[in-house]
Amino acid sequence: MTDHREKGILYICATPIGNLEDITLRVLRTLREVDVIAAEDTRITVKLLNYYDISTPLTSYHEHNKAQKGLLLVERLLHGENIALVTDSGMPGISDPGQELILLCYENGINVTVCPGATAGVAGLVLSGICAKRYAFEGFLPRGKKERRKALEAIVAEIRTIVLYEAPHRLLETLRDLLNSLGDRKIACIREITKKFEEVRKGQLADIVEYYAENSPRGEFVIVLEAAQTKEKMQWPTDLDGHMGMYFAKGLDEKEAMKMVAKDRAVSKSVIYHEYKINKK
Repeated sequence: MTDHREKGILYICATPIGNLEDITLRVLRTLREVDVIAAEDTRITVKLLNYYDISTPLTSYHEHNKAQKGLLLVERLLHGENIALVTDSGMPGISDPGQELILLCYENGINVTVCPGATAGVAGLVLSGICAKRYAFEGFLPRGKKERRKALEAIVAEIRTIVLYEAPHRLLETLRDLLNSLGDRKIACIREITKKFEEVRKGQLADIVEYYAENSPRGEFVIVLEAAQTKEKMQWPTDLDGHMGMYFAKGLDEKEAMKMVAKDRAVSKSVIYHEYKINKK
């Protein structure tokens, strides 16, 4: 017998990034009304559902089962069930496998809609105080050395504010990589957004590296980096000795002069130190 039921709808539902009250009325209604909720980690999502007394069945959909589970979810949608897609926090499809399920739905003629809400990247951007007019979201940098180097090279001259994600145990390594590749510039490291210990730490990248070298990072981080500075004309001498001399003439000591030269040239202080001190010897 032919099944004449209409196809279901996939609802992309944003969930809180920390504070459980940061959820829309529409998302709550959708989570109650769908047939099933596809969650990145059911153990995390069930806490949200219990908080709002929602009893909709849960099923897992994550990086390690996305190939097989995605097909099963599409099959349910094709048979008329409505499904809500959620991630552990924030908007599904950003730095998680949700995007692949969304594309799979489009390929099978299934309607997809979004129930927007909290997103860590945007929240961190506006908290940073760094220009939010134009920005480039990079998410997590690649782990592999070759891919990571290519990613860093690609953003060296980025003239938009850069937004990154990072876990606490890899934060210091990432900050050092950014300093060595992009040079010293303004940065904000925002952790525990919307939670009790929310913190925005701002400053120059070199100084933030020193801080976290002495203070162990805790919580999930959003990193917001100032864009590369563009100048139509060089405002400093092209030779390094002359550039350093420009700041000596202003009364800066050698350390401060190297810091300013590094900032002008969008490189790390270690690069200037190596060229000015070691090469000279």
